[in-house]
Amino acid sequence: MPLITKLAGSADAPWEKIAPDKIIAGAPETRTVVLYEDAAAKHYAGEWEATIGTWRIAYTEWEYVRMLSGRCIVTGEDGTRIEAGAGDAFVIEPGFTGTWQVLEPMHKVWVILEA
Repeated sequence: MPLITKLAGSADAPWEKIAPDKIIAGAPETRTVVLYEDAAAKHYAGEWEATIGTWRIAYTEWEYVRMLSGRCIVTGEDGTRIEAGAGDAFVIEPGFTGTWQVLEPMHKVWVILEA
């Protein structure tokens, strides 16, 4: 594997509905584009978009998020809360459970490291 990789630009991906048992509000849909994958090392990077709505989340992986557009609120079951918009960045640790609320259609860049 090369030690430097130029990633392709954004690509179209199909919109997918959030599983009904996870939805709290709205009819949110997401689409994911994987731009980099090293399955052996469990490293991934890409882009993700979501429409307005709120749903339950549970993370087993570590994720870095950089918001490109839109606004969201991520709230943990323990009450921790991050509100983010264009230009903001945050990290979600493995074991995090809570909700993802999209206030304005959003687009993010992500890097995931699986445990």
